[in-house]
Formats: sequence, C-alpha cells, structure tokens
Amino acid sequence: MRQPLRGGIVLALLSLIPYAYGASMKQPDIKLNPNPRMRYEITATVTGAPGAFERIDGSVDYKVFNGACVPLTPVTGATVEPQKRLPVVFERDGENTFKAVIYVDQIQDEDYFGLGVCHWSVVGASADFHHGEVNFSPAIYHDDILGQKSVVRYFSERSYERASRSRIDIGSPSKSDFNDAGAIFSITLKAVEKLQ
Repeated sequence: MRQPLRGGIVLALLSLIPYAYGASMKQPDIKLNPNPRMRYEITATVTGAPGAFERIDGSVDYKVFNGACVPLTPVTGATVEPQKRLPVVFERDGENTFKAVIYVDQIQDEDYFGLGVCHWSVVGASADFHHGEVNFSPAIYHDDILGQKSVVRYFSERSYERASRSRIDIGSPSKSDFNDAGAIFSITLKAVEKLQ
C-alpha cells in the first residue's frame, strides 16, 4: 500500500517542477527603448591568430536588475528576472580589428507586471569569431563596459586547428592556463563610451 502512495507523491511533485521554475509566469512583451542614449563602442582586436575567421558577429544580453517589479513564481516563490538577447553587428575596422555599437539602455524600462517599473541594464556583450565548427566567443561584462576597460581572452592554436568539432571556446583570462604559451592567440575586447 505504501509504494503506490509514494509513487503518487513523486508524480505529483514532478508535475510541479515547471511551475517552480516559472514556466507558468506570463512573459512580458519586452520593448526596445525608442531613444537609447548610453552608447558604447566595442572594439575586438585579434592578435596572433593562425588564420582567418569565416564570420564575425555577436550578441548583447540584458536583464531586469530590480527584482521587486517581477512577480514571484508559484510554489517556490523565487524571482526570475526577465532577460533579453539582441544581435550585435561587428564591422571590420582594420586587418585584425572589428567594431560594434551597443546601448546599455537598449531595453525599455516599463511596468511590465503591474508591480512597478522594471529597470533593465546590460549584462554583457560577446564577439563571436567563427572558424569551421568552432565559435571563439570572448565576452565583456557590465562593470568593464561601464568602466571602459579592456578584457583579453587567450585561445589555443590547437583549438583553431581542430575546427571540425562543433563547440564554443570562451578562452582563458591567463596565458599560464596553457601548456604551450607560444601556441596561443588573443582577442581583446575594449569598451569606450561614445557621446551622441
């Protein structure tokens, strides 16, 4: 008699999992800011790559940073802040340099849930350098973007040469993470605020 009861409880709990993770929460109609002002130029510079890249693109991620404007999810009572990813266009600006423009305030601050205005901010931006089946994907995050800093990621030449295996390579922040420090290349991302 106990086994069926226990099994029934497990099934009931499993059926609640989608609700616990916010699947039942209505997703807002996220709007773009019609007049963004916080403009930053992201420069990606490749140094020492063993060859060319077939395609360069990128993305920028945003997230609501004041969770009080978002309803709690059923069952768990957790807050799941909405997120949004937008594409970024990198254009060549030299032999190994590419530039893109992002807006920190690209998403419209608005009362999406009837709980007060949700304020959005950039989480980070990535540059995606595609070679074969590999996506070399360094990223620069909120504090470094607003601080107008540079971020360097190092990649193995071996990873470049083994381009037939599909994967995302985010690199490493340190040359010392590689056995052969002479067989690496780097991608530097630098953010600079551009006044309008």
